[in-house]
Amino acid sequence: MTSNSMSDPRRQNKILRYKPPSTDSNPTLEDPTPDYMNLLGMIFSMCGLMLKLKWCAWIAVYCSFISFANSRSSEDTKQMMSSFMLSISAVVMSYLQNPQPMSPPW
Repeated sequence: MTSNSMSDPRRQNKILRYKPPSTDSNPTLEDPTPDYMNLLGMIFSMCGLMLKLKWCAWIAVYCSFISFANSRSSEDTKQMMSSFMLSISAVVMSYLQNPQPMSPPW
């Protein structure tokens, strides 16, 4: 085998290491999906609790999972966990009051 340094056409002084852009200088790079899903989860869980709608409670659980999956590790998890627990309590309370399976809308 030949020496790699002789046949390598790349210029060593032109190689720059990639640095991801910071969100402080450009706030548009931040993904708002977890925040929207967190808000939707809270709205649907309150509808599930107040109106006793099982499908709202299940959508709230789904939104909470999406919010958890799309969040960053540096974000505050208290609000996310409270939204998740609120959606779980909406499902539990809706099935405690009426243990019948959810009837399809059609």
